[in-house]
Amino acid sequence: MFSLFLFVSLLVNPEVVLSQNCTATLQGEVVDFHDGTPLVNAVVQILDTQKATATDIDGKFTITGICPGSYEVEISHESCTTRIMNIRISGNTKQRITLEHHLEELKEVVVEGNRDHPITNSGTEQVLHQEVIEKFSSASLGDALKEISGVSSLNTGSSIVKPVIQGLHSSRIITMNNGVRLQDQEWGMEHAPNLDLNAAGSLTVVKGAAALQYGGDAIGGVIIADPQKIPVKDTLYGKTLLSGATNGRGGALMSSLTKSYKSGWYWSAQGTLKRFGDFKAPDYSLTNTGYSQQAFTTSFGLNKFTYGFDFYYSFYRNEIGILRSSHIGSQEDLLNAINSRQPNVTEPFSYDINAPKQEVTHHLAKLRFFRRFEKLGKWNVQYDFQQNNRQEYDIRRGNLKGVPAMDMELTTHTVTSDFQFDAHSDRKINTGIMLRYQTNLPDPETGVRRLIPDYDRYDIGAFASVSQYLTDALVLDAGLRYDFSHLDAKKFYQKSRWEQQGYDGDFRDIIIEDYGDQWLTNPVFDFHSVSATAGLKYESGFNEIHFNYAMANRAPNPAELFSDGLHHSAAAIELGDLRIDQETSHKFSLSFSRDTQKLHLTLVPYANFINDFILLEPTGGELTIRGAFPVWQYKQVNARFLGVDFDATYHIADNWVFTHKFAYVHARDVTRDRPLIDIPPANTSNRITFTKPEWRNLQLTLRSDYFFKQNEFPDNNFDLRVVENGEYVNREVDISTPPGAYHLLGLDASAGFPFLKKSELTVGLSVNNIFNTNYRDYLNRLRFFSDDLGRNFQLQIKINY
Repeated sequence: MFSLFLFVSLLVNPEVVLSQNCTATLQGEVVDFHDGTPLVNAVVQILDTQKATATDIDGKFTITGICPGSYEVEISHESCTTRIMNIRISGNTKQRITLEHHLEELKEVVVEGNRDHPITNSGTEQVLHQEVIEKFSSASLGDALKEISGVSSLNTGSSIVKPVIQGLHSSRIITMNNGVRLQDQEWGMEHAPNLDLNAAGSLTVVKGAAALQYGGDAIGGVIIADPQKIPVKDTLYGKTLLSGATNGRGGALMSSLTKSYKSGWYWSAQGTLKRFGDFKAPDYSLTNTGYSQQAFTTSFGLNKFTYGFDFYYSFYRNEIGILRSSHIGSQEDLLNAINSRQPNVTEPFSYDINAPKQEVTHHLAKLRFFRRFEKLGKWNVQYDFQQNNRQEYDIRRGNLKGVPAMDMELTTHTVTSDFQFDAHSDRKINTGIMLRYQTNLPDPETGVRRLIPDYDRYDIGAFASVSQYLTDALVLDAGLRYDFSHLDAKKFYQKSRWEQQGYDGDFRDIIIEDYGDQWLTNPVFDFHSVSATAGLKYESGFNEIHFNYAMANRAPNPAELFSDGLHHSAAAIELGDLRIDQETSHKFSLSFSRDTQKLHLTLVPYANFINDFILLEPTGGELTIRGAFPVWQYKQVNARFLGVDFDATYHIADNWVFTHKFAYVHARDVTRDRPLIDIPPANTSNRITFTKPEWRNLQLTLRSDYFFKQNEFPDNNFDLRVVENGEYVNREVDISTPPGAYHLLGLDASAGFPFLKKSELTVGLSVNNIFNTNYRDYLNRLRFFSDDLGRNFQLQIKINY
């Protein structure tokens, strides 16, 4: 009876009952998650009601007259990501609410302009964004990075492109792929990074060892490939790039698709296919220079307000032909090939990839978890696994035909953990540790003595860095890192080579077994490395000045210690030295930049003094059962690098932009008072760009690249004993004198068109080496045997959806 009375009362006069119950209050404060500072004018709204208010100067708010119950409450602030919370309100309910400024950057799908959060404040770094990366879709990572001043490349033909930063390359450069340091046997001068350029959303180059969180041995610098940022909202998007080229008669196909959810879940997948046949110099075909590439990446994860995780996997496979004329049958042929202006083998165009060639397969898997702690910072923990298999094929016959002459499998397990203390707006501290185990297993069935032996390697690292605002305009950067490396190898030495290297006296105790004409040895090395950096950044109006000092130690890699034999894809015999010690670099860099509405310029002079610098230089020739090859040997000297990078962009008029860059490095062997080998010559690049958004977003660019002759080079010529007229004579082989200067012109054009309902189609056409100029690049290791690439037309079609 009472229930019936209550029901009738509600129907007749509901406002009386409700007015008696709607007396609850929601009180609280809205603060920044990182440092707890109050957020003024944050809007707090109870959804599906008319109840809303804004926070006061202390971040506090009060909403009255609420009926008890559960509500969705929306909290928004102009500098933060909007947050929706489910709050049960009864009586006087109090709630402390945190908002996250940093999550706002997750809403950006395409990053434009400069990096919002530089890796270092005082170091020198430059970023390539999506537009430039897409332009090089059918090319390599090294090709794209040459768009940055001070970055050149060490090439083996046209398909193997190894980045060089301010004169330094290989193990002195760290390459990061989605937060993972690549372990892909980067020691080889013809080992290009195993990374699909199309999987990167941005590329950052840090010049020098200022970024200690990635490693203390980055004497040359760090290359960071970050994936495209995924928004925290319900969306599905993707793109397809199709490229074709006349030189090599091939092309590339890339496609990607990403799905994200407002809840923070997301997944993404991307794949790339490339196929080219023999490339062509202006006057002849470059036989056996085609290549094939397949790459795939996928990721999924959860990005919540205070925690999340992500899983990432990438597969990368390359099959690359090595110029047939670089493998020589006799010492006479070697002498003739180097002295000739044309390769000794020029066959009709073909898509076949025959020996000599290299096949590389790289697997990378990463699992990362993060959690943010209020008023403290962010903790990351990560495990990554990598497996790199490198096979190098020589020209072989009989039962060994088709069997690789080198077959190495490098497996790496790494665990890292770091904590970023960012609760204070004027001070950031980052600390972390790294544990790594690596093993290298060459295949014993190749029938060839191993260039690099079996080894196990254990690495431990720890770092701490701080960024502190001294004033509103002045920032201090500092960091310290310690690394320990233990290397345990099993290595066979021919007794003749053992004696030639003078190891009898110094390393007799590492011999563990006698195999007749060979020693089996067990070299074990421990390396302790300390690296440090400190610098300042000063901003004033349109001007910005950076100064940085970095000390870095780099332990020798296995190739520098153990190389002993023919490196097939390099077409050279390489010899390491067990006496090689750590390198120590002291680098000073200064950066001045000015950024106005019309003009942007950056000037970066630097000086890098490297003690015990490890270099690989030719010392002679040697005839083997597989042919005649030059001998290259690892040595140590003290070195000095002095250089300058310069960039300038000037807006001539509304639709016209002029861009200029220049780079020069002067490197000297201080020990022997002579120039260093393989240093890039001075070079300059100029661009004039016309844009007209009203004309289908038309863009036209005329490119001019000039490379000076390298006049600073060591004399590494050697004599070969050859037969002439039935008699042995000594003839000098000139492998020292650099080729002449050269100038290349190029043209780019692109425009966009509507495609289907919500898609856009962009068509681009480019021409490289317009005048089909004959030239040889000093940093191309096959310049002894052939000219570089001739004219090339490229067509690219991009569809965004």
